[in-house]
Amino acid sequence: MDVKEAIEKRRAYRSLEPVEINENLIHDLARHAQLSASCFNHQPWQYVFVHDAEILERMHGALSKGNEWAQAASMIIAVFSKKDDDYVIRDREYYLFDTGMATAFLILRATELGLVAHPIAGFSPRKTREILDIPDEMNVITLVIVGGKSDEVNPLMSGQQIEAETERPERKAFKEFVHINTYKH
Repeated sequence: MDVKEAIEKRRAYRSLEPVEINENLIHDLARHAQLSASCFNHQPWQYVFVHDAEILERMHGALSKGNEWAQAASMIIAVFSKKDDDYVIRDREYYLFDTGMATAFLILRATELGLVAHPIAGFSPRKTREILDIPDEMNVITLVIVGGKSDEVNPLMSGQQIEAETERPERKAFKEFVHINTYKH
């Protein structure tokens, strides 16, 4: 699978089946995140790869209502950073952008390996920090839910989630986000 195919295949599926998580997989995903570009090579990203059954169960308490489907995850990756770990140039804080790019690399590699890697916003950063012993000064940016794609629809999903599962949600038209030479509203 090439990069183009991985980008096209990547989907935020919610119907998951168990997959084997081992140290080789974790190192593989981390290595691909590590290769991402960052401002002045600061590499501000941090990850906790959670695959221990007991800790995964504790992480279920950090999930927001509507994300119960994520309880089927074989692994949850906590993604975090802090502003001081990267450059701030005037009012531009690069740590969020750089961490996002590295996480995109990780997600694309997971896709290439046949996994679902679904980043979510529906979680409690405070509870995540408590459960995983992440220092308070760290900004927990997202959780990436990892598993295999199941052909059976997860019964914990809402009707809207089921619809998004079966058909790729519509993407914005180019004219809504692409501007040539100048911004034209």
